[in-house]
Amino acid sequence: MLNILFSASPAAWSEYKEPLRASFAKAGLAAQLSRDHAPEDVDYIIFAPNGPVTDFRPYTRTKAVMGLWAGVETIVDNKTLTQPLCRLVDESLTRGMVEWVTGHTLRHHLGMDTHIHGQDGQWRDDSFPPIAPKRPVTILGIGALGAACGQALDALGFPVTGWSRSAKHVPNIRCLHGDEGLREALTGAQIVILLLPQTPETTNILNSDTLALMARGSFVINPGRGPLIDDAALLVALNGGQIAHATLDVFRTEPLPQADPYWAHPQVTVTPHIASTTRPETAADVIAENIARGEAGEPFRFLVDRARGY
Repeated sequence: MLNILFSASPAAWSEYKEPLRASFAKAGLAAQLSRDHAPEDVDYIIFAPNGPVTDFRPYTRTKAVMGLWAGVETIVDNKTLTQPLCRLVDESLTRGMVEWVTGHTLRHHLGMDTHIHGQDGQWRDDSFPPIAPKRPVTILGIGALGAACGQALDALGFPVTGWSRSAKHVPNIRCLHGDEGLREALTGAQIVILLLPQTPETTNILNSDTLALMARGSFVINPGRGPLIDDAALLVALNGGQIAHATLDVFRTEPLPQADPYWAHPQVTVTPHIASTTRPETAADVIAENIARGEAGEPFRFLVDRARGY
């Protein structure tokens, strides 16, 4: 019998306990899921940063920590964590991100806000957009989520460039990497989508210098991490017309404080970290399958590289 500790918020326990138990049974795992196992008896930890476990040293028997979130920036530097750490890669989370990113990309590409918010009785028939092949899109971060979004946009006809720190190959996407690749990826881009992990190297990757590389009147879409953007630089770019609009789903401080200038800025859309949400039923299957791999002596999937930070 495996002892599996659930270390997340009480609300998450209510949502996940039954799906996880069902997924364990489906995966053929004899598992006792609890929030109260003694540390020395725990075989696996299902972890979210808002749970009670912060010191992993007492968990001497634990074979792996299974993240309940896609992001790991709040745990990857925890010096007490020596067990393998797996992030969550879930088909439903990926699908939700693709839908959100595609929807807002099309919204800005088609200029939909003009007609949704501009019902002033004036017939303007000269505001048609270019077709998708004339609208270059750049995605910063082409991991599982970025690659899926890029392929969906490619299928709609957008020329998509993806950038990552190291070289990658994604079908139908022009892939660039490194510092020079970043400049090339941003130069002339009309829509930039941020899906990078949060690391010291990616913090403020969109700043006054890199924003200036984009086409004037371009759009920024950030469902990745708040610190990827230098907020002061983005506000200057918005006020000066370099950036026409920013749609932001993530922020340095969440919930976004009521006094934050993003709320009232006419060229900013704030969404409350809803671009993609983990679905308990499908996430439970991913976690159960990964634990089953570990029990069968197979390598875990979605292992985090501590040196890279993701």
